[in-house]
Amino acid sequence: MTDPFSSDGAKAPPKPFTVEEGNRRVRSFVLRQGRFTPAQQRAFDALWPRFGLDFMPPGSSGQPRDFDAVFGRSARRVLEIGFGNGDALRYAAARDRERDYIGLEVHAPGVGRLLNALAQDDSDHVRLYHHDAVEVLEHEVADSTLDEIRIYFPDPWHKKRHNKRRLLQPAFAALLVKKLACGGRLHLATDWRDYAEQMWDVLDATPGLRNRAGPRGHVARPDWRPQTHFETRGQRLGHGVWDLLYDREPGIANGAS
Repeated sequence: MTDPFSSDGAKAPPKPFTVEEGNRRVRSFVLRQGRFTPAQQRAFDALWPRFGLDFMPPGSSGQPRDFDAVFGRSARRVLEIGFGNGDALRYAAARDRERDYIGLEVHAPGVGRLLNALAQDDSDHVRLYHHDAVEVLEHEVADSTLDEIRIYFPDPWHKKRHNKRRLLQPAFAALLVKKLACGGRLHLATDWRDYAEQMWDVLDATPGLRNRAGPRGHVARPDWRPQTHFETRGQRLGHGVWDLLYDREPGIANGAS
């Protein structure tokens, strides 16, 4: 494996991959690289071959990733986009070993932290990408193959002039639908009411998705998503949290607009 980090532990920022949104190109992430500790560096060195997946650039194989070969079995699969420090992914995977878990995160310290946790848990049914979600979804994940996609507390870009940078835009929602299997589930959570409103605007209008709680509806936090420290603190301050569950409906052809 080629060490993705330089000798001083600093990683060059990944290229800001984009998804087409009308005539505008939208970044799927903005890199905020925090302090990368020696323990996290050692995790990459020692554990990446076990739990990591290197993105294969388009054209290198021409085919989506064979996840049956990666995991050594055929199982339903859950994808979490932007897993942060990995607490929710670790929690869910430890309690659900019948399904395979794939995590996507561009923040290197969070990836390193989760690598160590997965080794402690012996969670060999989990694999991680340190790469942009759009590129992975477009080139590595075959259509109609994911049992569930989870996106918890994406960057709200709360200033109105920055709302266009939010991840949940129509083109990205359509991409998620393509990757979900029939009957698959999309689960999102946010603690910004304004972002919940945008999620409803986009997802309730996306062909192939049905809001489980009805139009502009949300549900109580499901037991597979742990409550975060910041969520607990926010609720004490009177802040809301919105969990949105959508089911992938049958009869909608992939690529429908």
